[in-house]
Amino acid sequence: MSTEYDVEFVDRDEREARFLVRGITPAFANGIRRAMVADVPTLSIDTVRMVENSSVMFDEQIGHRLGMVPLNAPPDEFEVGESVTLGLDVSGPDTAYSGDLQSMDAMVEPAEQNVPIIELKEGQRLEVEAEAVLDTGKAHAKHQGGVAVGYRNLQTVEEVGDREEFAEEEPNILRGVIEEDGQLIPTEEFGHDLTERYPGKEMEVRDVPNAFVFHVETDGSMSVEELVLAAVDSLEARANELSEAVQL
Repeated sequence: MSTEYDVEFVDRDEREARFLVRGITPAFANGIRRAMVADVPTLSIDTVRMVENSSVMFDEQIGHRLGMVPLNAPPDEFEVGESVTLGLDVSGPDTAYSGDLQSMDAMVEPAEQNVPIIELKEGQRLEVEAEAVLDTGKAHAKHQGGVAVGYRNLQTVEEVGDREEFAEEEPNILRGVIEEDGQLIPTEEFGHDLTERYPGKEMEVRDVPNAFVFHVETDGSMSVEELVLAAVDSLEARANELSEAVQL
């Protein structure tokens, strides 16, 4: 039996979004977060062969920097463990950027063109051949497409009375998203301070049961939508595997 969930975006763009999901348990919300961090595979440079490195930086340092460059690839085009070859050849005086990486597969390219790798002086050269491998965040953090993934309860704020006439009004800090008369309001709209939105009032804050606001930011290797859908698909696949195992 399928379950319907109510999803509403608070704000969104290609790489960062906040969205509300109603009708899920805290355990399921955490499962989605963990899947986005650990289960969704991305391409990342894993091995590097130095053809020439006459820069001031060690080979290992160059390899580390290349490994942290996010790579774009169409969803479902590669299987975990498959690799793509990339090359880089820059001579000084110049700066080697992520955009200088040339992929042997037209479907794969750096997600950011202007990530600096190293500044090369006159007479210096960096030429490398690299293998990017598709893997998950479980294997290494460089494969985490979700660089910032979190969630918190949706909250409501209820007026319970007036402040005492001569009471000092101290800041009442609240971070996240509140629901007011059916509207979702990010707390940054009032500086995260309830006394700015409800001056002179005593307020009570409550969590909305089974309603969670996710804040997701990707490294550019995929969109927020692609990351979330892939995470949910991985949860479904694992649930099906468990169901089949139990029936054996």
